[in-house]
Amino acid sequence: MQMVVDSLRAKGKIYKKMQEVAPKDLGIRNKIKIYKATDVSGYFWAIFAVSQKSRVLMKDVHKFEEIYAKLTLFCEHNFKHKIIFIDAPLCSKAKDAFKTQGWKIQ
Repeated sequence: MQMVVDSLRAKGKIYKKMQEVAPKDLGIRNKIKIYKATDVSGYFWAIFAVSQKSRVLMKDVHKFEEIYAKLTLFCEHNFKHKIIFIDAPLCSKAKDAFKTQGWKIQ
């Protein structure tokens, strides 16, 4: 979590509250870190941190959208912003798909 906080702080994002959501709570088995955060303006942020060895493809974009849908149901509110930290090579089509669906890629 410290890496995520430091990276966002360098970009000028400061949060009042940041809480990790276990993937088991959402009923998924992926190795992913999921955080819900509230910034100083009161907006809710969904933050995903993905660390994998293989390239992130279009099928992964759909998988992350499903995880995001489960997160909104679990937290019972929508998020104003969605950020994903990817520590793997990213396919250009997947990058475009993330951008069109409102994700910010770090």
